Amino acid sequence: MITACGIRPKVQYQHKFKNTYLFGSYSPIDGDSFVYEINGVSTKIFEAYLKAFSQHRPQEIKIVVIDNAGFHSTKNIQIPENIILLNIPPYCPELNPCEQVWAFIKQRFKNNSFSNMEELKKWLYNTVNKMESTTIKSIVSNHHYLNAFNMTF
Repeated sequence: MITACGIRPKVQYQHKFKNTYLFGSYSPIDGDSFVYEINGVSTKIFEAYLKAFSQHRPQEIKIVVIDNAGFHSTKNIQIPENIILLNIPPYCPELNPCEQVWAFIKQRFKNNSFSNMEELKKWLYNTVNKMESTTIKSIVSNHHYLNAFNMTF
C-alpha cells in the first residue's frame, strides 16, 4: 500500500495461526506446474508428493530442486524412477525456483484477510491455478539452470 510520507497505512488486520502447505514444481521449459496442498510437512508427505508428481506427465524425467529443509530428507524414502533430486547449497533460496514462486504468491497475499481456512485455500487454489505458463517461465527460468542444461528460450 502506498501512502503519503509519515502516514501509516491502515489495512484490515487479522491475527490467526492456522497453516496449510504447498509443495510445488514448476517448469522453466514450458511453464507447466504441479502443486500439492497438504496440512503438514514431513518426509512421508514429501515422499507422497514425489509419487504424485511422478504420475503427472509420467513420460518425462523431472529434475526437482530441493533445499536443506528437514522434510526433504531422502533417507528411507522411495524416489520414483522418473525423478532426479538436485540438492542446492544451504542459504541459497535464489537457486530454488519454488522460492521465487512462493514470493510471487506472497506479494498477492499480503494485506488480504480470510474469514476461515477454506476461504484461504480457495484463494490459494485460484491464485496458483490461474498462473499463466508465461508468468511461471518468467519467474522460474533461472539462468544458472538454463546455462547448466544448455537451454535457451
